[in-house]
Amino acid sequence: MAHTYVQVTTTTDSRAEAAELARSAVAERLVACAQLVGPIASTYWWEGEIESAEEWMVLFKTTAARFEELATLITDGHSYDTPEIIATPVVAGSMDYLSWITEQTEPDGPDEAVADAAD
Repeated sequence: MAHTYVQVTTTTDSRAEAAELARSAVAERLVACAQLVGPIASTYWWEGEIESAEEWMVLFKTTAARFEELATLITDGHSYDTPEIIATPVVAGSMDYLSWITEQTEPDGPDEAVADAAD
């Protein structure tokens, strides 16, 4: 496998913020796909207290090469002081799907790359 793939996870306190992060990441071609899951119930330590909150999870499908740019986009667009940004390696997957991820996360996108090759 020439590329390394990751699934990146973050959570937000609203569906609207989750949807905006997802749309921004796809529009910037940092990810091939972003899925919203929720609402979910989260329990965690924050500032010395146990907190519980309803959140929305976003699952981003991308290449390891695009991770740093995606992490920056999430951090910059997130309302949390310390947003969850966790990358989990994809150890196996459909070659067709993984190839699609590669194509969709090319900075110029697959349509532009095909047009450039035709010129």
